[in-house]
Amino acid sequence: MSPTRGALVTGAAVTAAAAVALTVVVWPEGSGSRPSRDAASPSGTSAEAAAPSPSTSYPMSSAPSAIPAVREHTAARGPGWQPGSDSTVVIAEGSQVLADEAKLLAKELKISYRGAEAARTGDVELALGAKEAGPAESYTLTVRDRKVKITGPDESGVFYGTRTLKQSLKADGTVPEGVVNDRPDRPQRGLNLDIARKHYTAEWIQDRIREMGDLKLNQLGLHFSDDQAFRIESKTHPEVVSDEALTQDEVRRIVGLANSLHIEVVPEIDSPGHLGAVLAAHPDLQLRNTQGVASRGSIDISNPGAAQLIDELLDEYTELFPGRFWHLGADEYQALTVRDPAASFPQLQRAAEQRHGSGATIEDLATGWLNDRAAVVVPKGRTAKAWNDGLFRDTKVKADENIEIEYWTGKEIGARPPQEYLAAGYRMLNLNDEFLYYVLGEPNEFVYPTGERIYEQWTPLVLRGTEPVAERYSPQILGGRFAVWGDLPNAQTTQQVAEGIRMPLVATSQKLWDPRKPALSWAQFQELAERTGSAG
Repeated sequence: MSPTRGALVTGAAVTAAAAVALTVVVWPEGSGSRPSRDAASPSGTSAEAAAPSPSTSYPMSSAPSAIPAVREHTAARGPGWQPGSDSTVVIAEGSQVLADEAKLLAKELKISYRGAEAARTGDVELALGAKEAGPAESYTLTVRDRKVKITGPDESGVFYGTRTLKQSLKADGTVPEGVVNDRPDRPQRGLNLDIARKHYTAEWIQDRIREMGDLKLNQLGLHFSDDQAFRIESKTHPEVVSDEALTQDEVRRIVGLANSLHIEVVPEIDSPGHLGAVLAAHPDLQLRNTQGVASRGSIDISNPGAAQLIDELLDEYTELFPGRFWHLGADEYQALTVRDPAASFPQLQRAAEQRHGSGATIEDLATGWLNDRAAVVVPKGRTAKAWNDGLFRDTKVKADENIEIEYWTGKEIGARPPQEYLAAGYRMLNLNDEFLYYVLGEPNEFVYPTGERIYEQWTPLVLRGTEPVAERYSPQILGGRFAVWGDLPNAQTTQQVAEGIRMPLVATSQKLWDPRKPALSWAQFQELAERTGSAG
C-alpha cells in the first residue's frame, strides 16, 4: 500500500549468448521451478527437429532483440525474415480465435491479413497448439525458409510471440533465423496505478496499457477509492464519486483494450480503511473514538450499515470489471494503530466478542470483515487479494487461505516478515516498497525507484527489503507489480509520471519474465530498450 497512509513511523550480450548452434539452458537458484526440456520448448517439438537446413552462405544467427529477452534461442544459418511487398499474416486452420492477434500484427507491420489460409513465402503464420504442448503463456517462434510461424498453447503465448517479432523488426530490421522457445517465469506481471489520489485520463491509462502489452505484462491494478477521492462513476451510489472521475463507459473501453492485449484489470476498493471519500457522503458510518474524534478514513465495522454499503459497491463494480481478481485492500485500519484499540473504540471490541466469542480482539473483527468481503466477490468467480498488513498475528479468526497476499512493506506497526505468510501456505505477489514503489513527491524518505536498481538487485523472491526469501517458497510467489502512488499528487504531471516509470517498468518486466542474472549490462539494456521502442 501507499507509504504515507496511516502508520508509517537484451543487445550485445544476448547476441553473444545466442550465437552458438546448440542452446544450453541453465536454470540457476532463485529462478523458480526448474522446467523440463518440454516446458522450455512449449511447442513440444525439439529445437533440432525445428531448426532450418544449414547453409554456409549465412553466419549463425543471433537471438531476436526483445524486452523481456527471450529465454531460449536455437541459432541457425539463413536470411531471417522481414516483411516484403507480398507478405501477409495468416492463421492456421482451426486457430480462428487468433484472428484479433493476427489483425493487430498485420496493422503494426503494415501488411495484409488473409485469414485462415496456407502460409506462403514471406508470410507470418499464427497457430494455436494443444494446451498440453507447453506452459501457459509460452510460445515458439520459428523463422525458416523466409517464413515465420508462431505457435503456443494459448492465445496469450501466441500474442507474446508477435511482440517478440515486432520488437526484433524495430530493433534490427530483421527477425533472425532459428527457433525461439520462450515462457514467463511468473504468472502475474504488471503495473499498479493509484488513480484515486491523482486523476489520470482514460487515454493516459490506455497508453500505459499499450506499453504493458509490448512488455508482456499481464496485470493492471487500479486503486480507485481512497481518502482523497473515489474516481469511477457509480450508478448505485453516485454520492461517493468525485468530480474528476472515469465514466463507466471509459472503464469499459480501458478493460476492452486491456483484454485485447491479454492484460487483466485488478480493481481495488480498499476497506475498512482508506474510505474517506466514501465516508464524506456517509458520515453516520464514520468510526469515532470515545471522545467523538473521527478515525481518518476508517469505517465503523461494528455498524451493520458499513458492510451493506461496501457490499453494494462490490456488487456494482464486479459487474463492471469482469476479470479473475478483486483487491479488497484491508491495510492500515487506523483503529489498530492507537496504543489501546479496545479502550479507544469499545464498540469495536464489543462487536468482536459478540461475533467471535470471548477473548476475541479488534484484529479478529477486522479479519472477519476481510473474509466477509471475500465471500462477496469469490462466488462471482473472483480470486480475492489483500495487502499484507491486513492480516494479523495470533488471531482467533484466520484470513481465508485462498486470499492472495500482496506484500508491500515491512515498515508497518506489527509488520510481519513474508516468511510467516509463506510458511502458513499463502500465495503472494511482490510489490516490495524498497524497489517497486514510485511515490509522488517522495514522502517518508522514499525516493523514485530506478530501473537500474530493479534490473541489478531485485527478483520476485526479494519481497521485503533487499534479501530474498528461501528458494523453497518460490512456487508460492506468483509474480509482482510495479506500483505508482499519488501521495503528493501535484508533485509530478501525468507526463512526468509516464516518463519516470518507463524504464523501471521495463526492468520489472525483464525480471518477472526471467529473474536470472541478466546477460546485458544496464547500459546495454538501456540501449536495447531504445532500439526496441521500449524506452518510449
